[in-house]
Amino acid sequence: MNRTLEWTVRVELSEQDGTTRAEAVLDTGSAKLTGQGIARCSPQDPDVPTIGDEVAASRAMHDVAGQLMSVADRALGQAGAGRADGPAQPPYAWSDASA
Repeated sequence: MNRTLEWTVRVELSEQDGTTRAEAVLDTGSAKLTGQGIARCSPQDPDVPTIGDEVAASRAMHDVAGQLMSVADRALGQAGAGRADGPAQPPYAWSDASA
């Protein structure tokens, strides 16, 4: 089967008093997952807003990624490919390159 899909991620950032908040929304066309991330500037560190943006956005996207993996694990289980005692392992699931 060949197919092409496009998913979009929208990240909204706001900063107030040294705290940056991010909300990341993954839209697959059939579902939306929303993740949150927060970054706080330490009082002894210089205030560099770009760093707060990057950290908060990264945390929000990490939150979305975890939710997406949970959705995939459930789908694998429903398809009979997952393990009864936890997340599916290779060869039934995509391997985690960092493992």
